[in-house]
Amino acid sequence: MKLIKTISFSLIAMGLSINQVMAEDYVIDTKGAHASVQFKASHLGYSYVIGRFNTFEGTFSYNENDPAASSVNVTIDATSVDTNHAERDKHLRSSDFMETDTHPIISFVSTSVAPDTENNMAITGDLSIHGITKSVVLDVVPIGNGKDPWGGYRRGFEGTTTVAVENFGLPEWVGEIEITVIAEGILQ
Repeated sequence: MKLIKTISFSLIAMGLSINQVMAEDYVIDTKGAHASVQFKASHLGYSYVIGRFNTFEGTFSYNENDPAASSVNVTIDATSVDTNHAERDKHLRSSDFMETDTHPIISFVSTSVAPDTENNMAITGDLSIHGITKSVVLDVVPIGNGKDPWGGYRRGFEGTTTVAVENFGLPEWVGEIEITVIAEGILQ
């Protein structure tokens, strides 16, 4: 009986190791500008402000055989906020909003991945904005994958989430912000 338990444990451990080996590690291609972090926020309920963060970096690990074993980590330079209006961007960096002098980094670190039958995923993770961390869920869809013209391999995803800004210590009257991340990763 002890031998069977030992063999069973060894087989389980081998199975876990095989799944871990099958994971592919990617660096998000920000150098080639094949990735973006964008947002959309209501402006006084009359229109929308569309913006982006120009400076960010990240990685993701994807396991095609076991997507639940995948992960993502993105770090954003909050000072790189860009709404195509310099005075508004300065205001967004100020103590009225993001306080980028004190809180220059926005980050997302996944804590779990739940795939569905369509290859989409719900990625739960810790989002930190303005020095406050909350759990959010990104709805993620695959865009595509394959060899690139330079001999590498790439994989891309689009993820969206909507957050209530007051949860992050930002002005309640802003309401919700829709965040979209497009990540094309280069296999390492």
